[in-house]
Amino acid sequence: MAEISASLVKALRGETNAGMMECKKALSETKGDKTKALRILRERGIAVAEKKSSRTANQGIIASFIDESQRSGSLIEVNCETDFAAKNTGFISFTAKLAEKAATIDGSLGESVKAEVTAKIAEIGENIVVRRNIRFVLQKTGIAATYIHHGNSLGVLVEINCAKSDTVLKPALKELAKDICLQIAASNPRFLDRAGVPADVVSAEREIFAKQVANKPPQIIGKIVDGKMVKFYEQNCLVEQQFVKDQEKKVSALLAEKGKELDDEIKIGQYARFQMGEAV
Repeated sequence: MAEISASLVKALRGETNAGMMECKKALSETKGDKTKALRILRERGIAVAEKKSSRTANQGIIASFIDESQRSGSLIEVNCETDFAAKNTGFISFTAKLAEKAATIDGSLGESVKAEVTAKIAEIGENIVVRRNIRFVLQKTGIAATYIHHGNSLGVLVEINCAKSDTVLKPALKELAKDICLQIAASNPRFLDRAGVPADVVSAEREIFAKQVANKPPQIIGKIVDGKMVKFYEQNCLVEQQFVKDQEKKVSALLAEKGKELDDEIKIGQYARFQMGEAV
């Protein structure tokens, strides 16, 4: 039997909220394979699905930039060694400039700004790593918008599309974009809509749910699983989530409501959400 370390049990417990004994038992059954053990716990209804609480120890900043046309934008994560450095106004200004540059380039920002980063390392005496970056350039009518949470530890970049060019100038569209950013920040959706959920994810979830209710009469298992999948989509798909500012409506209803107000068809084109130190 594989030796199960206390640190491995603790790591699994952190990701599932399951008890120590249940985690150790699942790890023993899977010979120390944490991924398989997590699945076993989910199948038994013990784990909290998709908790993913693992975090790196890095400090740093999430920064963003939207150009004047509102048709391109960036979101970046820049790490440093201490919280003290991350809160320094000079470091914050430095990351803002990197975010502006990130809105103009494709590929790795870190590769493009090696000289600037090296100079900043020499200045502050701490290692600096441009951990990741993403750039949106709109190909359709609409606007790009961003939101950085207090403390610069979480950021969102979103593309909102519309059909009419004059709609992009209306304050209501900008207000909607802000609300969608807040929604993504608060609810952390994994997918935009059902169409964006990979087939293997759907299959895996259905299999897990079926095992959770394996003791039920065979003729009703399918319906129960269907109901659980509806809940899965509501929790994980942005347009099916409850709107954080009004729990009585879904995000899809908000989009329809704003579309009627603006006399236009409003859609979410794409989004990105960065949280400091999350596993990527």
